[in-house]
Amino acid sequence: MNFIEDLIQLIKEKKSVVSMGLDPRMDNEGEIPQYLIEEIEDPNKIITEFNKILIENTYDLIPVVKPQIAFYEKYEALGALKETIKFAHKNDLLVILDAKRNDIGSTSRAYAYSLFKNFNADACTINGYLGFDGVKPFLDYKEKGVFILTKTSNPSSKEFQDLFSVKLETITQDITQLKVETQMLKRNYVQMAELIYKWSNTLQKFSNFTNIGAVVGATYPQELKKIREIVKNSFILIPGYGVQGAQAKDIKDGFYENGLGGLVNSSRGIIFAYSKNKDYLPEKFGIAARDEIIDMNKAINTEITMYEKF
Repeated sequence: MNFIEDLIQLIKEKKSVVSMGLDPRMDNEGEIPQYLIEEIEDPNKIITEFNKILIENTYDLIPVVKPQIAFYEKYEALGALKETIKFAHKNDLLVILDAKRNDIGSTSRAYAYSLFKNFNADACTINGYLGFDGVKPFLDYKEKGVFILTKTSNPSSKEFQDLFSVKLETITQDITQLKVETQMLKRNYVQMAELIYKWSNTLQKFSNFTNIGAVVGATYPQELKKIREIVKNSFILIPGYGVQGAQAKDIKDGFYENGLGGLVNSSRGIIFAYSKNKDYLPEKFGIAARDEIIDMNKAINTEITMYEKF
């Protein structure tokens, strides 16, 4: 088993690059249906049932699900997270555990063990801005995938990720033997993309991709295009589709001509789709999610010409 190899196979089989984000919420109307909350009461059981119904209705349409660990921690429902991952695997789905972990090396080793061994995730998200010593413990699990935050979808990402880093380089000119110092300006997200490419060059490739990926928000299509040119051997996880405002046309530059290279994630737009359309009763939230994914697949595949390639 190898994450990127399995991912590519599932994408081709299911003709889909959609990731369903499993971010359970039950504090407001239009989230987990009230009938489940009233019937079951225990948050672990509520979330497990909610996720199972979603997976049962969509597993044949998508290659991967992406639970966000924060929502399971909030409701003290880590048991539901484990059960969800097991159920996803039983239904031919890969699991990206969205945890955005990182720290110094020894702590990162503990995080990596937890995500990959205790939860049995196939891949995870991490914050690479601490540098390589915080990334390497995740890469030691050679069969697992890692998606590194590069340019995130939130509006305030510009406060740091868009700033310029200054790098001094000394260049020796052979003829005159003069040393010339030059300043190179790069935005921080570009520097991170270049590091991801550098780190990926040490890993095994499958169909020209490695297990190191990047996270780039669909809300920044120009930045996505630039990062795609840099991280040549990486899949890009693309959040921000749907509720955050991005559309299919915004993600096309994250893909190669063969339809590979990216995963487009939608969470609220899929799992709570029933609440946006009066044609669906709350009890039909699984069907509403399925219909939303069908529409997503059609719109995205048209943009990346997947129907022609696969």
